[in-house]
Amino acid sequence: MEQYRGRFEEEERFLIIQSEEISDQYDNKPIHMNATNIQEKIDPQGGNSVAEVIQNNIDAVLHQREKMNIPMIPHVNHPNFGYALEVQDMIALEGEQFFEVYNGHPMVHNMGDSTRISTEEMWDIINIAYLSAGKPIMYGLATDDAHHYHIQGKTWSNAGRGWIQVRSDSLNPASIIAAMEHGDFYSSTGVQLKDISFINNILKVSVAAEKDVKYTFQFIGTFKDKTSPQHLSTIQGDHASFEVSEEMFFVRCKIISNKMHQNPIEDLIYETAWTQPVQYKN
Repeated sequence: MEQYRGRFEEEERFLIIQSEEISDQYDNKPIHMNATNIQEKIDPQGGNSVAEVIQNNIDAVLHQREKMNIPMIPHVNHPNFGYALEVQDMIALEGEQFFEVYNGHPMVHNMGDSTRISTEEMWDIINIAYLSAGKPIMYGLATDDAHHYHIQGKTWSNAGRGWIQVRSDSLNPASIIAAMEHGDFYSSTGVQLKDISFINNILKVSVAAEKDVKYTFQFIGTFKDKTSPQHLSTIQGDHASFEVSEEMFFVRCKIISNKMHQNPIEDLIYETAWTQPVQYKN
């Protein structure tokens, strides 16, 4: 890393954060996790079940964070890759706040199939379980999982398919991680947001609208007496808002444009963005 860091980094303009993909498995199921701002390599920890393997690797990252007193976060990668992770495996976790709601690799099955749920459905089910149990919200990341840089297409894992935009007060790992842990970021495959606010229990979202592009805002959440998420409101335009009531567990916003993604995977052909879920505040 030290060989190339100096070629690219610019203070307050471009930052490279040292990270690791911990690639583990159980019963031939691929179990992958990222550790962001890692300082020492972590070997795969193994375990006696899928959930235990994930938890052991989460614990190893959090142990290094505590030992070194340096901010770092684990996140679960592409849960439908090889259909290795079930939603119950994710619900069982402790100390995990992040997972990939979208991954740009062509083999990760973001949309699920006829018998398995999508990662977006998984996200909501996890949060219903987490909040019912008094756990913090699980936040959703979009990543590109880039492997191929010199050839592009639907069968290749290319850069730029997914990313997160963080509202940080400074371009350094501690500030970025702190903002992420507060949910102060959104995930995108192309839609750029102008602003997100949550004041007086009203979630407001506006896009940095492109000419001749139309946007649909879907507010998704669940009431505390329900066990599945609901589409609460759909609004078209370049901004939208929704008032969160005390009877709701959480609300998030999905923004879908009618602009085709220039290099899509699966049937995720339109540029999209996701806000993080928010909760009613007294």
